[in-house]
Amino acid sequence: MNSGTLLPGPDLSVTVAGLRLRTPVMTASGAFGYGREYAGLLDLSGLGAIVVKGTSLEPWSGNPPPRTVETAAGLLNSIGLENPGVECFLENDLPWLSGLGVPIIVNVVGRTAAEYAALARRLDGAPGVSALEANISCPNVKEGGLAFGADPAVAGDLVTGMRRATRLPLIVKLTPNITDVAALARRVVEAGADAVSLINTLVGMAIDPEAGRPILARGTGGLSGPAVKPVALAMVYRVAAAVTVPVIGMGGIWTGRDAVEFLMAGASAVAVGTALFVDPEAPLRIAREIGDFMAGQGYGKVGEMVGLANTGFCGRRPESWADRPDQEGR
Repeated sequence: MNSGTLLPGPDLSVTVAGLRLRTPVMTASGAFGYGREYAGLLDLSGLGAIVVKGTSLEPWSGNPPPRTVETAAGLLNSIGLENPGVECFLENDLPWLSGLGVPIIVNVVGRTAAEYAALARRLDGAPGVSALEANISCPNVKEGGLAFGADPAVAGDLVTGMRRATRLPLIVKLTPNITDVAALARRVVEAGADAVSLINTLVGMAIDPEAGRPILARGTGGLSGPAVKPVALAMVYRVAAAVTVPVIGMGGIWTGRDAVEFLMAGASAVAVGTALFVDPEAPLRIAREIGDFMAGQGYGKVGEMVGLANTGFCGRRPESWADRPDQEGR
């Protein structure tokens, strides 16, 4: 097992929404479970942050199988946000995660805006929870998810409710299945988001020609993996030019060079998902490859690359969430 220890060299640490990360590489929600699944495969303490699987107020059973199918350069999934509920997470998973010394970000899901606010309230102050990521972009559930993220006004109201319910840093995960992702990003930031993450999966489908029906039981699913990278990169580029809060980029990141592209597009950090299924050590390897690239190109800090290729990048993003004027009195 690789220790994940980085050689002396460029400074890979970053600050995102007040969270200090050892490296700009975190795990993407859904692909990493609650961390235990990978504990014997890589050094979890070397991660930038762990974003846990989508967590709801009550247990969710998810969608019927088949739930996944491989595609050219990607993966379709229709898991349906199966999870044991927030109380099980708090009792069984959070105490273990808290001992890793890594920021723990809880991805939260709900069927109504009230459920999102209730989750934010329940997790507020829970020992070991570093931040929340509001998943308003999952295409694999009938209620909630994409239904909230496709309408900026609805998304803004949901975020407002969560913001009132918690003092934790609030990240909002955006959908690519919308015409104007920049408008959506601006609205959730106005409502109180401290950072945005994108992209979630693209809606896709696979059909079994012999059977004459879709392969996934639900019909459609979410497409991830290298196939979505160009779309993800373009959307991160647009959003980073539209908002001043940190952007967390994801979508098809497989190598350190992929990650550098997202950073130069305007992302302050990146998340790795589908690559974990092929290479469980991908987040640590990608962090090392970012360091190698920085050393080779003469960069001393990750921040020197952020937004470098984005002609519209405003460069006004605060380094510290706590330094934002609108945090006073929360």
